[in-house]
Amino acid sequence: MNREIESIDCPTSVEIPVTDKTSMTENQKRERIIELCLQMNSSGLNQGTSGNISARHKASMLITPSGIAYERLLPDDIARVSLEHADLRWEGPFKPSSEWHFHKAILREKPEIDAVVHTHSTFATVLSISRSSIPACHYMIAAFGGNSVRCADYQTFGSPELSEAVLQAMQGRSACLLANHGMIAAGKDLNNAMWAAVELETLAKQFYYARLAGTMTLLSDDEMSEVMDKFRDYGQKER
Repeated sequence: MNREIESIDCPTSVEIPVTDKTSMTENQKRERIIELCLQMNSSGLNQGTSGNISARHKASMLITPSGIAYERLLPDDIARVSLEHADLRWEGPFKPSSEWHFHKAILREKPEIDAVVHTHSTFATVLSISRSSIPACHYMIAAFGGNSVRCADYQTFGSPELSEAVLQAMQGRSACLLANHGMIAAGKDLNNAMWAAVELETLAKQFYYARLAGTMTLLSDDEMSEVMDKFRDYGQKER
């Protein structure tokens, strides 16, 4: 249980599900963001307006606005934020989510990522309150780029300092926990990012209960390296 393992860094996350295509129009992405917001609340993955979702579109980021109930959102309400400028430049009737900082930082830093989901899901948040990373308790940890999902250091929500902590925790990864806060999961598109968020919450729940059981055997570095190799050719390929 307490065995420490070295971190395996891989350049990107593993692409497992077949998901939406990059040919989506801007309006289709806006509509899909709203659909996924409603889905993550109805499934229990999130509560109220505490979560947020973003998607890359050309040189901009589409992101949920701050403090607007998802049931009230219309496609035009989704804020458009420039990815070309370091400061906040946005368009729309409502200001972007207070967490625009780390959404923008991830999309600017990771060109392979096109969508980001942030939630306060129960088990991921419980682990983040204990400031615990998720180790190689299950081989699906490899889907996030290595043999752990790290917990980013605590910083005030919506701050540039939180963005810096997130980027550090997500080096070689496509997800992280946020200390005393929640989780972030990213993907190659909106569906893939939501799949990743659900998978991460599932792994957090499994790790939480395994830790309660009192005994745990973690997968070794060699075992996880073998999984990473197999994941490179896993799943259906686009035609």
